[in-house]
Amino acid sequence: MDLSFYEWLIVAVVMSFSFYGVYLSKRHVKSVADFLSAGRSAGRYMITVSQGMTAIGAITIVGQWEMNYVAGFVLRWWEFIMAVVLLIVTVTGWVIYRFRQTRALTVAQFLEMRYSRNFRIYAGILAFISGLLNFGIFPAVSARFIIYFCRLPLSFQFLGVEVSTFPVTMALLLLVSLYFVFAGGQVAIIVTEFIQGVFLNITFIAILVFCLFFVNWDQIMQAVSTVPENASLINPFKASEVQDFNFWYFLINVVGIIYGKMSWQGGQGYYSSAKSAHEAKMGEVLANFRDIPRWLFYVFVPVVAFTILHHVDFSNVAEVVEKTLSGIDNKAVQNQLRVPLVLSEILPFYLRGALLAVMIMATVGTNSSYMHSWGSIFIQDVVMPFRKKKFSHEQHLKVLRYSILGVCVFIFLFSLFFPMTDYIFLYFAITAAIFVGGSGSVIIGGLYWKYGTTAAAWVSLTIGSAVAVSGIILQQIYPDFPINGQYFWAISMGVSSLSYILVSLLGKRQEFNMDKMLHRGKYAIKEESVVVNEVPLKGLRMLGIGKEFSRGDKLIYIVSYVWTFSWVAVFIIGTIWNLLYDVPDSVWLAFWRKYVEINLAASFVIIIWFILGGSVDFKDMMNRLKTMTRDYDDDGTVKDHNNE
Repeated sequence: MDLSFYEWLIVAVVMSFSFYGVYLSKRHVKSVADFLSAGRSAGRYMITVSQGMTAIGAITIVGQWEMNYVAGFVLRWWEFIMAVVLLIVTVTGWVIYRFRQTRALTVAQFLEMRYSRNFRIYAGILAFISGLLNFGIFPAVSARFIIYFCRLPLSFQFLGVEVSTFPVTMALLLLVSLYFVFAGGQVAIIVTEFIQGVFLNITFIAILVFCLFFVNWDQIMQAVSTVPENASLINPFKASEVQDFNFWYFLINVVGIIYGKMSWQGGQGYYSSAKSAHEAKMGEVLANFRDIPRWLFYVFVPVVAFTILHHVDFSNVAEVVEKTLSGIDNKAVQNQLRVPLVLSEILPFYLRGALLAVMIMATVGTNSSYMHSWGSIFIQDVVMPFRKKKFSHEQHLKVLRYSILGVCVFIFLFSLFFPMTDYIFLYFAITAAIFVGGSGSVIIGGLYWKYGTTAAAWVSLTIGSAVAVSGIILQQIYPDFPINGQYFWAISMGVSSLSYILVSLLGKRQEFNMDKMLHRGKYAIKEESVVVNEVPLKGLRMLGIGKEFSRGDKLIYIVSYVWTFSWVAVFIIGTIWNLLYDVPDSVWLAFWRKYVEINLAASFVIIIWFILGGSVDFKDMMNRLKTMTRDYDDDGTVKDHNNE
């Protein structure tokens, strides 16, 4: 075991803050709505930082490293255009704003409001199965990272018996996650993941600064020059031979951002936790800034690792890493561990301890949120609609915890026995598509098209799921099948959308009462809509700025537009330049160097900004939970939603 006492001390101190967050939270969980949606009390900064941690588990970090070790800076270039899509999705409040207006506790509850109870059960079952399969590999990847990063022995003696370290590590991480969920539900998840998110960003920036001093740009240039001519890590116009993580992977992701908004249910508690629809929308916009430090970390660290493994100046480190990897038979596991092993060798003890703390917190945070989500979905959207008699308040909280425990046991066993043979993100794509492939059309159609029908929802969700399942079967039978998980996701999105539109148009036309479902007009809830400017300026309305916007809200929107479109301008100019001239790699590397420096400077500002905003939100959230009057009938049961 290479880690010192001081490194483990860093982990213990950081984790103690998370346990303190649970202690503060558990006293406020008094109702089902508290357990599932934090009593709808969270502000924008708490939402955006905490939800970001749900999407950044240890498996996500390892998956990003794995992908960007292959793709380098190249994907970031194409993602400048994706940033425009993200901006439009967030500033318009696409899907999230209208969903929050429904006041549903889960997406499937909204599907019952919009379509039917039977469809809610069907969607809940598909979401649950998709989520369990997707979540199933999380404990394995996280445990392997910790074992190899810490140089833990692969087995140890306990009471005279040889015990494998792998299942023990998984079990310990899952038990901590289970405690967080059991103690405080969604309240504890939001509070602890906010604490973790702040520490994570600080650690990411510290490691980035260290890496900038550990390798220089000349060494990076020499290392990336060793790749084949059309598999460049720095020139996006010479990357046609990059396998899997190429332009088409990126393009499918762009479509998926629009189509799949809120389809993935791994962090479904956040969809209904904001104190208003406007706060949910602002949290989405702030996510554009929240992600700047982490995306920089995801990309630059693998490039540094590639340099260390391919440059003669670091041959001693490369030799140690390759020797460790050679002892692992599974190629997929080798890909997952390459970057972590490099970091384990080069980081000083204080950054190694901080990174380990981040990875443990990211693992615990994501596990907590996912166990909460899938366990809640099973009870709320599969079990409850079958029952003729409602659970009592105490029974409801008890069965939610039992369900979460069941999810925990399943993913432990799945990770223990499932053989991982694909890239993490490709596995994610195909397992998520079981639900996401068809649910996007159902959710978007249900929120935005009053003529979408229940029959269309059944058909489109079924077809999308069938395509994804076919992909899983084909890839298991034929490991070298030419269509990967990302392409199957694209196919499922296309056929599902077309099915929803055609079946709705060919069926009996009936207008659904959208105002009632979205609590608009005479159905509006006064406490959840605060009007700041009754008649906003026409120019601002074009930017998505409405009557609920304060001066600070407007400033956030304007800065979002300026930041995003500045990089779009760079993309347009750079693309034209590359189409007219042969731009040398040295120029591309100089560009990426400037990109890293600008984003690093922005990251310092963002960290301070979000800490201050989150502190205000935390105080407000605790006060709301302490003083609010609970409605114990607000448990996810759908009352009459027929048109009036």
